[in-house]
Amino acid sequence: MVQQIEVGPRVRLNTDRVLHAAVSLADDVGIESLSMRRLAQELGVVPMALYKHVANKEELLDGMVGVIVGEIDPPVRDAGWRSAVRQRILSAREALLRHPWARQVLESRTNRTPAVLEYMDTFIGMFLAGGFSVDLTHHVMHALGSRMWGFTQELFQDPAGADTEGKAEVPPEVQAAMFQEMSTRYPKILQIAMAAKHDDGPVVGPGCDDQFEFEFALDLLLEGFDRLHRQDWTSARAKLVRG
Repeated sequence: MVQQIEVGPRVRLNTDRVLHAAVSLADDVGIESLSMRRLAQELGVVPMALYKHVANKEELLDGMVGVIVGEIDPPVRDAGWRSAVRQRILSAREALLRHPWARQVLESRTNRTPAVLEYMDTFIGMFLAGGFSVDLTHHVMHALGSRMWGFTQELFQDPAGADTEGKAEVPPEVQAAMFQEMSTRYPKILQIAMAAKHDDGPVVGPGCDDQFEFEFALDLLLEGFDRLHRQDWTSARAKLVRG
């Protein structure tokens, strides 16, 4: 007699489910541990089943970026350009904070996907709708750089090597020795890096509130953009003055 084997319900996949599962898995295990095989295990399918929806891991990562972009709030209607830009940048920052691996993936992408291009296009549109010239908007986008995605490279990192994900905590005696070395060799850097003491927010360096510093710089930029816009600034005139 032939033994019958019970087969569970077949898992139905689509691209959207694959991408959202990949984002969730990266949130749980980190982007370095994400693989097609591990994702297939998470979905309960064989790895080959994934390739019907994503050609390779690079395409998977591009799609995951699209999921993150989809979490960013769209431009606020009937709002001034300044509040609309600020709100959207902070929404992008919130999305990246929910998915700590996303910044690394964004920086590694060489292929501008439709989701990324759409975000950039609507982002530029907020300035143009606010009456900015194409010339000024061009320079504004350069000035914002990665800040449009809600992140920027931090200047002051913890010189004592504070505990970070995947790294062992530095013993207190080693931290003390490193701070002493910094105070002797680079006293001005340490003085500035240690200047701000905040009790809330993610720590960048010793005492730095990452969110506060990000918004502080963002507001300075927006204030500068507003001033140039009201002055009808053009790069041609600026270059003429400098020349």
